[in-house]
Amino acid sequence: MSRDRLRVAFIGAGSTVFARVLLKDLMALQDIPPLEIRLMDIDPERLRVTAAVARELAAAAAQGAPGGGDAAGRAGRGGAARPPARIVTTLDRREALDGADYVVCLVQIGGYRPGTVTDFEIPKRYGIVQTIADTLGIGGIMRGLRTIPFLQELARDMRELCPDAWLFNYANPLAINQWALEDAGVKTVGLCHSVRRTARQLAEYLGVPFAALEYQAAGINHMAFFLDLWAEGRDLYPALRAMAAEGRIPAHDRVRFEILAHFGYFVSESSFHFAEYVPYFLRPDRPGAIEHYQLPVDEYLRRCQVYEEQYNALRDAVDRGGLLPQDHRESDEDVANIIHSLETGQGRVIHANVRNGGAIENLPPDCIVEVPCRVDRFGLRPLRIGPLPSHLAALIQTNVHVQRLTVEAANTGDPDTAKRAAMLDPRTAALLPLDQIANLVDELLLAHRPWLPQFAPALARREAARA
Repeated sequence: MSRDRLRVAFIGAGSTVFARVLLKDLMALQDIPPLEIRLMDIDPERLRVTAAVARELAAAAAQGAPGGGDAAGRAGRGGAARPPARIVTTLDRREALDGADYVVCLVQIGGYRPGTVTDFEIPKRYGIVQTIADTLGIGGIMRGLRTIPFLQELARDMRELCPDAWLFNYANPLAINQWALEDAGVKTVGLCHSVRRTARQLAEYLGVPFAALEYQAAGINHMAFFLDLWAEGRDLYPALRAMAAEGRIPAHDRVRFEILAHFGYFVSESSFHFAEYVPYFLRPDRPGAIEHYQLPVDEYLRRCQVYEEQYNALRDAVDRGGLLPQDHRESDEDVANIIHSLETGQGRVIHANVRNGGAIENLPPDCIVEVPCRVDRFGLRPLRIGPLPSHLAALIQTNVHVQRLTVEAANTGDPDTAKRAAMLDPRTAALLPLDQIANLVDELLLAHRPWLPQFAPALARREAARA
């Protein structure tokens, strides 16, 4: 069906710094209808800034300026002039969704303050320190409980207003949120750049061009393992193991190389982030462990400050009426690639987060896996991996059980299920006894009460019983 415009809605467009990356990729696409970019956020000031950024990117693309990304390596990118994208802004989510072809979700429910800060500060009083706290661990569990109700409302609106649209979800905790979305009756995929960025790091470590690297990674988000790693017909794992044996390990990446030494495969998430998903490294109860592995406690709080500074720089440039700071780095995001394949039929293989359905035989069929997926005009389909090495599947399952219970708790509003999710979390269980985990979750549920409508009846009953 011919369309005069391709309508892409950004929900949470006030995430200006990251939205800019995705917008730049979209503006560079060729061979698709002209774009209508619908920017929606609840913060009018941030929405104003993102809109100004989008308009400047649209004007540059209309003049044939270079797009953001690997134009040579990703077909359909950059170069020729094209009709400018139409930029629409709204504070109304339903208005943004009405008739949309694609929806990009960038929300952070509860925000940096108070949501994320609370996820760090309350667990710290119980002796649990965190680095990022957005995927698993007690911080990831709480972020999932806050976000799932919003995503279910978003999916409900999409079923009514744009039932054929694809939802590209970037909201963390990605696997937990995507699990809830897969049950919500919309076409959806969860996207993360961790596999590709780790592949770039491995190419750098091994001294091979990234373009020459061939790899297959599979598992769950932030815990996908590189099952194959090749370049120019050569298996690179022996060289990677030799690098470790000779002590040529970057100090900031000791966690992943230790996992390689004991589990035999390299994992897709950074050392300081992956350390949150296993009980071995981020241990304030073991003197010197955090320092040895160079794990930056409270890293995400510092990053949020950096993102705020980057946003302020963009806002100031907009207010001065000058050109925005340019960023010509290659993007590792896949929204534009997927849209191009769906619209043109050009086939690609990307790593994405989808319902397992047997792609990985020894993980539950209903869990969310991060695997290579084929995308073309007919949709997006996970490639069959078969069984993972049994020890990798077992390690991953420690996280899958927590994800399952978190989704169940979000759907039922049952505090006991939320507590059991935390009791099964590898790090939380390693650091706290059961009664303290229960107390911690109770305190967090009360602190996040404004974003937890599903828990309101249970919390009210408990308060009444204590009165």
